[in-house]
Amino acid sequence: MIKANKPTLKSWVEVPDDSDFPIQNLPFGIYTINDQHPRVCIAIGEHIADLYVLAEHGFFEDLGIEKEVFENHYLNDFIALGKAKTSGVRNRLSEILDNDLEEWDASELASFFLKLQAEVKMLMPVKVGDYTDFYSSREHATNVGTMFRDPENALLPNWLHLPVGYHGRASSIVVSGTPIQRPVGQQMPAGAEKPIFGPSKLLDFELEMGFVVGRDTDLGQSVSTAEAEDYIFGMVIFNDWSARDIQKWEYVPLGPFLAKNFASTISPWVVTMDALDAFREEGPMQDPEVLPYLKYEGKKNYNINLEVGIQGENMEAAHTVCRSNFKHMYWNMSQQLAHHTVTGCNINVGDICASGTISGPTPDSYGSMLEISWRGTKPVAMPDGSERKFLLDGDTVIMKAYCERDGIRIGFGEASGKILPAKS
Repeated sequence: MIKANKPTLKSWVEVPDDSDFPIQNLPFGIYTINDQHPRVCIAIGEHIADLYVLAEHGFFEDLGIEKEVFENHYLNDFIALGKAKTSGVRNRLSEILDNDLEEWDASELASFFLKLQAEVKMLMPVKVGDYTDFYSSREHATNVGTMFRDPENALLPNWLHLPVGYHGRASSIVVSGTPIQRPVGQQMPAGAEKPIFGPSKLLDFELEMGFVVGRDTDLGQSVSTAEAEDYIFGMVIFNDWSARDIQKWEYVPLGPFLAKNFASTISPWVVTMDALDAFREEGPMQDPEVLPYLKYEGKKNYNINLEVGIQGENMEAAHTVCRSNFKHMYWNMSQQLAHHTVTGCNINVGDICASGTISGPTPDSYGSMLEISWRGTKPVAMPDGSERKFLLDGDTVIMKAYCERDGIRIGFGEASGKILPAKS
């Protein structure tokens, strides 16, 4: 077991029982306060711990890490140090925050390096150079194929042989809390003879998880499924906002473009793969047999509980419309990365690969309004008396994710965004 993951660890920092951020988690992020230069931090309970301050006091000196890496706009430089050092920092933090306070007692410095999360501003955790979105939930792909094509042949012939994906727009990935403006574009209404132009009427969320690339590769280099985990630093919640009416008109023959490029929202905390190690699961059986470069050994899926809530402007709290789980994914992250790089496509630290919409086997686990309302034919009743087929202006979509086992909860915080009206 990874040292920092021990279920018996307790922190001297108070951690509420239902917190996403016990000492066994310690996810990394970037924060600022009072216009201070952005710094690397971790989450512990309701607080953040400033790693630059701890570095100033010599807590990472023996790890060979300069303090300047912790005063940074992004995690990229820290991640690029490699897993030996980043895992070393996480283990050291668990020792610093451990209730036993054996060797690394920082409790007297608490007022200097601990700050309440409610008092700081969380920023984009990584500088995303490239972003790839996959389509790896069999349930989601089957639902979409059933709605738009032949229900008897919902999956296209290639789907069971490779992780389908496309290259998305990295520049419009934003951190949780950033408002999302309703996109405008071309649409072809049913029965119309020519397209119209205007605000999307079928704005949707897509419940996804994303992984952050932790190592560079050279052009021409591929990464095998056996090597893939060495190239994955951690995971975030990912909302792939989608304009379904724009998408339906534009996607033939080359796939998503304007329907997806206006925004994607991620959670501010990157949960390391080390923290998730205890939540590995067997993946679904893959039939037909995959080609050799996509074969893998071991447990590559993860039991991550997911939920989506919608809070309208007249609602006091979000109404849960979906509960799903990342373990349902047909194609796992190691297969996705192996497929992505099999051509020799190079990857870089900070790149994000998103899972694609995560839908489970039952209607309450579908990961998009497209599926939940079944193309708008089954509206969702809301507590304020309204209903949703797709998303309305003023709606805030809140996604949450967490793992739980043996009394330990490892959470991701949330990825939220409020929809603003289209520009006139």
